[in-house]
Amino acid sequence: MPEEKELAVIDQREVTFYGDTLVAVKAADGHIYVSFRHLCDALGLDRASQARRLKRHSVLAKGYKGDVKLTSPGGLQPAGVLRVDLIPLWLSGLRAAAVKAELQERLVKYQEEAAKVLWEAFQEGRLTADQDLDQLLQQADNEAVQAYQMLQAMVKLARNQILMEAHLTGRLDEHEQRLETIEAQVNPPTRAVSQSQAMQISQAVKAVAHELGNQTRRNEYQGVYGELYRRFEITSYKLLPAARFQEAMDWLNEWYQTVTGRDMPF
Repeated sequence: MPEEKELAVIDQREVTFYGDTLVAVKAADGHIYVSFRHLCDALGLDRASQARRLKRHSVLAKGYKGDVKLTSPGGLQPAGVLRVDLIPLWLSGLRAAAVKAELQERLVKYQEEAAKVLWEAFQEGRLTADQDLDQLLQQADNEAVQAYQMLQAMVKLARNQILMEAHLTGRLDEHEQRLETIEAQVNPPTRAVSQSQAMQISQAVKAVAHELGNQTRRNEYQGVYGELYRRFEITSYKLLPAARFQEAMDWLNEWYQTVTGRDMPF
């Protein structure tokens, strides 16, 4: 069995969670991990027995790394870390009665919020579970709170829109390529645009769709391609008759001018 490659740490941060200092790292594999020692110490758990429990679990064992180099006052030190998305699963196996009475309420808070806060430390830059702020946002009703909530909502909306557009664009490109292959096999184009001309058409369509998307905040690629196909009675821009290439480019440039007030940059 090949030896497991050492997990490289890209970024390390201390995260304050209800008075406890936890250490989280972003690793080269793109995942976020949390120092297992800090988690166990905060909950008064025996680290060695909990590590054995992780290794016996078929799912948790895949997200536990026992020898990751973390930065400490004494330099780089090997430490066990648990992938952040698996913290709820690990915590769900802990009974409140299994920890000291004074730590039972803390365990519940960890079960409810810890993974979210640790993940946000890298995604949104939030390094604390600010209980006072959360309570104020729930209780207060003034312009400052409304502005804060509105900005938070806008950030989340923009983030979701970016992810959705990237996903949809990738899927549309994939489907388009498949359809073009089928269409070319069923009805091989004759006297259609050249490969170079087809590329220019595609670039022009994407330029129009990009500018439209900036205004509508929607993915406009399918709509622009659809209008091109309807107007020129084709099922793929690669099937555009060569004799109508300049007509199509002029029409797309006119659409681009309407949206932006300027000519296309190519």
